[in-house]
Amino acid sequence: MKNNYSITGMAGCFLLLLMLGCNSQKKSAPDTRAADEAAIRQEDAAWSTAAETKLMEQFYGAFLEDAVVLAPNEPMAVGIEAIRKMGDNMFAMPGFSVKWKTGTVVVAGSGDIGYSISTSEFTMNDATGAPMVDIGKGLTIWKKQADGSWKVAADMFNSDSPMPAAN
Repeated sequence: MKNNYSITGMAGCFLLLLMLGCNSQKKSAPDTRAADEAAIRQEDAAWSTAAETKLMEQFYGAFLEDAVVLAPNEPMAVGIEAIRKMGDNMFAMPGFSVKWKTGTVVVAGSGDIGYSISTSEFTMNDATGAPMVDIGKGLTIWKKQADGSWKVAADMFNSDSPMPAAN
């Protein structure tokens, strides 16, 4: 019997298989971090405006249903209903207002989670009814949604003021 395969034909097959194998490698997803960071900045600015102008449905709409808020001097609020209860109590305080400004924003290479660091200003009335301002900072963890929007998964904030002196 005579072999009908030539060396050239086998080499060509090998080369073709090699090329197909190289092309079947997964292509890495495009790096969207810059656009995602800009989107988080935009969402955070809109969220702050909603808080400052007391547009409560927009304010609460920034949170995931299972979000967590770690507020100072409060128990952890887990889930949107607990966050609403805590937030409604804060916003009902006489003279209460809040606003913040985003500083650092970082998005993971995976593009599905990020965080922002902000500075904040809370205003409320003290025990005598006089307005007082508290400057602070916050850390917010954002989670990208299927539609490309970003929602708050966790939020933590606290004061820059020193603790009161012990008596």
